[in-house]
Amino acid sequence: MMALPALPRRYHAASIWSLYLLGLCPAAWYFYQAATGGLGFNPVKEFEHVIGIWALRLIIATLAVTPLRDLAGINWMRYRRALGLLAFYYVLIHFTVYLLLDLQLNFAAVGGDIIRRPYITIGFACLLLLIPLALTSNNWSIRRLSSGWSKLHKLIYLIAAGGALHYVLAVKSVTFVPFIHVALICLLLAYRPLRKPLMKWKRGSKPTGRQASSNA
Repeated sequence: MMALPALPRRYHAASIWSLYLLGLCPAAWYFYQAATGGLGFNPVKEFEHVIGIWALRLIIATLAVTPLRDLAGINWMRYRRALGLLAFYYVLIHFTVYLLLDLQLNFAAVGGDIIRRPYITIGFACLLLLIPLALTSNNWSIRRLSSGWSKLHKLIYLIAAGGALHYVLAVKSVTFVPFIHVALICLLLAYRPLRKPLMKWKRGSKPTGRQASSNA
C-alpha cells in the first residue's frame, strides 16, 4: 500500500492550529448567514440545525482517524484531539443557540424540553458526556489518569450513537443526508469490536523477514 507523504515534524503544531481555525470556519460562516438573512425565514432554527450537523460530522471524523490508519495507512492521529475538541465546541454552540436564541434563557422551558422531548433528552445527555472528555483532552490528564483515560474516552462511542439518534429524532425522517451520517456512524461503531481480530489477522498475514527473503 502506497503511504501518503509524511508532514515534516516542524509543521505538526502549525497544522493542528490550522485545523482548529479551519474547523471553526463553518460556524463563523453560518453565523454570518444567519445575521444577514441568508438562512431563510427562521434563521435561528436553521443555524441551530446546521451547527448540529457539523458537530456530528466532526464526531464522525474523530472516530474515522483510527480506521483510516488501520485500513488505509493514513496516520492522522495527531489531529484526533483537535477534531474531538472541535466536535465539543460545535455541540456547545448548538446547545447555546437553542438556549439563548431559541428559548431566550427560559430555563423552565429548557427543563421541560429535556424531560418531555426524547431527542432533546438524548442531545443534552451527549453534551454532558462530552464535557469530561473535553476537560481531559490534554497531556496532563493522560499522564494523571493513566489507563483510566482510555476507558473514559471510550464514551465517544456512546456519544456518537446518541448523536445519531438525536439527529434522526430531530429531523423526524431519514432522508438521504441523515441516512449518510447515521450509516457512517454505524459503520464506525461496528468497526470497534472488529478492530482487534482484524489487526491480529493483519499482523499474522504479514510475512516475516525470513519468509520475505525466501519469497524474493
